[in-house]
Amino acid sequence: MAFQGLGAIGQIHMSVTDVDRSVAFYRDVLGIPFLFSVEGQPMAFFDCDGVRLYLGVPESPEFRSNPLLYFVVHDLDEAYATLRERGVEFRDSPHLVHRAGSSELWMTFFTDPDGNNLVLMADKPVQSAG
Repeated sequence: MAFQGLGAIGQIHMSVTDVDRSVAFYRDVLGIPFLFSVEGQPMAFFDCDGVRLYLGVPESPEFRSNPLLYFVVHDLDEAYATLRERGVEFRDSPHLVHRAGSSELWMTFFTDPDGNNLVLMADKPVQSAG
């Protein structure tokens, strides 16, 4: 059988220094569904709409990850306000990144307790003038 190429992303690893603190942030502040943690191991897993997010303390420096995660939200202004109320400190306000045809891409940036970069993003319909 010929190689068919790579499939969907099944899991993304995010390095953290304190798994319990990170679980509280991702589960309780961000509201991402918690799947499970591994007994006796510094590992926790979340469901990001079918892609598993693995938060863990790396076993050695070469496994330290530095991903930039972009979370799709339906209402960026509502998500921004809710997370600010929960103590998230954003680097900026929601802002226009790109306009294409009938939609606009809006984003806002923040970090988790370990300083990992996270982004909220949403497509908004272009508002017609007049």
